[in-house]
Amino acid sequence: MPMAVRALALLVAAYALSPIDLIPDFIPVLGYLDDLLLVPLGLALVVRLTPPAVLEAARARARQAADKPISYTAAAVIILLWLGALWLAARWAMAAMGI
Repeated sequence: MPMAVRALALLVAAYALSPIDLIPDFIPVLGYLDDLLLVPLGLALVVRLTPPAVLEAARARARQAADKPISYTAAAVIILLWLGALWLAARWAMAAMGI
């Protein structure tokens, strides 16, 4: 992957995640319009500048990852752990407020 393309990808990601915009979001319509235009255009430019061999290797890895088995039991355990943590946090918050 060429360094210029990597730098562009990092800049696009940094702009997408940054709280600082070219046009502030509180300005009606225009505030979000820069995000809706610049981020997709930047991503499209990164994909266009990425060498075909790199894209094909990434697609092959994605196909391989999609073929891995899925464990619904593990997903259920993780969801139950999160629900338990939320329940404990709610009880703690209610106790702290005296409810």
